[in-house]
Amino acid sequence: MSTPNIKPEPEIEVRKGLAGVIADYTAISKVVPETNSLTYRGYPVQELARYCCFEEVAYLLWNKELPTSSELRRFSIREKALRHIDRHLIDLINAMPMTCHPMDVLRTAVSYIGSLDPEAYTKDSDHIRRTSLELMAKLPTVVAYDIRRRKGLDYREPSTTKSFSENFLYMVFGDDEGSPANDRADVEAFDKSLILYAEHSFNASTFTARVITSTMSDTYSAVVGAIGALKGPLHGGANEAVMHNMLEIDDPAKAEQWVMDKLSNKELVMGFGHRVYKQGDSRVPTMEAAFKELGLKHGGTKWVEMYDIMAKTMYENTSIKIRPNLDFPSGPAYHLLGFDVEFFTPIFVMARITGWTAHIIEQNESNSLIRPLSAYNGEPQRSVPTSSNE
Repeated sequence: MSTPNIKPEPEIEVRKGLAGVIADYTAISKVVPETNSLTYRGYPVQELARYCCFEEVAYLLWNKELPTSSELRRFSIREKALRHIDRHLIDLINAMPMTCHPMDVLRTAVSYIGSLDPEAYTKDSDHIRRTSLELMAKLPTVVAYDIRRRKGLDYREPSTTKSFSENFLYMVFGDDEGSPANDRADVEAFDKSLILYAEHSFNASTFTARVITSTMSDTYSAVVGAIGALKGPLHGGANEAVMHNMLEIDDPAKAEQWVMDKLSNKELVMGFGHRVYKQGDSRVPTMEAAFKELGLKHGGTKWVEMYDIMAKTMYENTSIKIRPNLDFPSGPAYHLLGFDVEFFTPIFVMARITGWTAHIIEQNESNSLIRPLSAYNGEPQRSVPTSSNE
C-alpha cells in the first residue's frame, strides 16, 4: 500500500505551558504593570490585606463589590452556620490512611459534600455562590480535623461566633492560653495570608477549574480538579517545598552556600520567581512583614535570618535578579504558627476556594468550551505492516 501524499504542516509557534497566551477575559483580578500590584476587582491586594478581613474579600470576589457593614454581618452569619460537618464525613476522613497527603483528604471531602447537593450541576450564579459559601465554611473544618486526627486528637466543633481565621486556629489549637486563636497578631497574620492567597487570575488550578466548568460539569468537579492541580509542587505545593528546604538547611550560616549549590546545579529554588511578575511579587512585602513579626514573637529569628540570606543570594547571583514569590514568606510563617508542613497547601485551598468559585461563576456566565489545538510532531501517516506470508 502506498503512503498518502500528505503536505507538511506550516511552521507554527507553540507556546509551551501556554506562556503569554490570552485565553479569555476576566474581571476578577489583574496584575497592573504600572504599579506592579495584584488587584481583586480593582482593589490592590496589599490594601485589602491592610484594611479588610478575609470574609470581606470573599464577598468582593463573588459579588464584585466590597460589602456594606450590614451585608458583611449577614454574610458572616450565613458562613458561620455552615461550618459544621456531619458524622458521615468525619467517618470518611477517619477511613483515609494517615499516610496519605492531606490534599487527598480535602479532594475526597469535596466530592462527598457535592454528593449531598440535590442540584449539583447548575449555571445559576446565585446557587454557585451558595455552594461556594458552603465549601468556604466547611473546608477549614475538614482541614482542622485532619490535622487533629493525625495527632491522635478528637474532633473539635467549629465556633459559631469567631471570625473565619480565628475559628480555624481555634479548631486546630484550641483556645487555651498561648493558642494562636487567642493572639490577635497571630490571627491577623493568618488572615492576611488567606487574603493574599485568595485569587490570582488564570493560574494553573484556576484554569483547571475553568476548563472543567466549560464542559458544563458541576462546581464540585471543577473544585476537585483545581485541588489536584494545586497539589503539584510547581503550584500550591511550593510553600511546602520552601519549608522543607529551610528545615534541611537549618542553620543560617549554611543558607548562602545551599543556594549557590542549587544555582550551580541549575536546580529550582522553590519560592522564587513568578511567570507574571517582572518586578517582584506584589504580595510579598505584606506577607514578609507578617512573617518577620511572627518570627520575633515566636522565637523564629533563625528562619528570618535564613530568609534574608536566601533572598539576597538569589537576587545577587541570578542574571535576571530573581525575587521571592508569596510562597517564600508564607511557608515559614505557617511553620511559626504551628502548622505541620504537609498542611500548608490545604490551607492555601481554604483561601483559593473563593477565587476558584468566582471564576466558575464567571465561566458559566459567558461559557465557551475550552478545547485548544496541538501541533503534531510524531510519525507521519503510515500503513500497518502486513505479514510476508500474505
